[in-house]
Amino acid sequence: QFIQLQEEYITIDSRITLAQQEQSRQQELNEGSAGALKNLQTATADLNALMARKASLKKQIQLMGINPSSINRENLRSALVVTSPVSGTISNELAKIGSYVDVSSPVVEIVDNGLLHLDLQVFERDLPYMKIGQVVNFTITNNPKVTYTAKVFNIGSSFENESKTIAVHCTVVGNKTGLIDGMNITGMVSVEDVMASTVANDAIVEADGKFYIFVHTDKDPEAGHKEGGHEHKEGESHDQKAEEDHDHKPGEKHDHVADNKQTEKKINFEKIEVVKGVSELGYTVITPVTEIPKGVKIVTKGAFFINAKLSNTGGHEH
Repeated sequence: QFIQLQEEYITIDSRITLAQQEQSRQQELNEGSAGALKNLQTATADLNALMARKASLKKQIQLMGINPSSINRENLRSALVVTSPVSGTISNELAKIGSYVDVSSPVVEIVDNGLLHLDLQVFERDLPYMKIGQVVNFTITNNPKVTYTAKVFNIGSSFENESKTIAVHCTVVGNKTGLIDGMNITGMVSVEDVMASTVANDAIVEADGKFYIFVHTDKDPEAGHKEGGHEHKEGESHDQKAEEDHDHKPGEKHDHVADNKQTEKKINFEKIEVVKGVSELGYTVITPVTEIPKGVKIVTKGAFFINAKLSNTGGHEH
């Protein structure tokens, strides 16, 4: 049928040209009182009908995805390109080759992951805490290390089947990489905004039933503890390393240049005791036992190895 529409669209131009010529002829005859007015009216009506038919054919061809200006006798289309109204990925093919498809028959199912949203199942007792606009941090079951963000835009008004839960719909914002329709997720809803000090879970170490973090410090690692069990007499020079037990004579000096070169590139850390709070999404709330200066750099990775090195060397907390 669409081939016949193309054929009629091509031939209708010649019919319009003929109708225009007939109208002009009847117009001249009527002006010279040699023709009947009825013939002129009939010619004008035929021309208008053909013009309307051409406009209708043009719209029908455009709806089929064909550019009317590209149609000619040598370029009749024998197949149509079906354009999807949305962009995305085909998740299911419903039509088969050779099968009949009408305007109400689905051909394929298309999933647009750019429009993904969450359906959270919330129990009745938790419903009073839910509000539109709340932020939801969630992870997918097969990759819990990656955290995504969503925002509540609708709260259901009826229970879902026999689960006795209410559906809370959320729009995914930001990164959507790795998300696929139908995935199971675990979500954490931010009920209220509370400011707290947090660090990555890997930044906390446990020792003797207490918890610690390590911060970068410019303090001298030898400050505040006793030297290697001996006294220094007036005029004696030494570096920051613990020295072997021996007696120093008055005026005796030591050359520690080589030792100083070895310590120049060392980075010092201070061990700070903290009280652990709740842990979620890879972070833990902490309360330092002693005040931590603002802007201090905290070790977020490798804290366990720093603590192990400290324990093996019997060193102090730097």
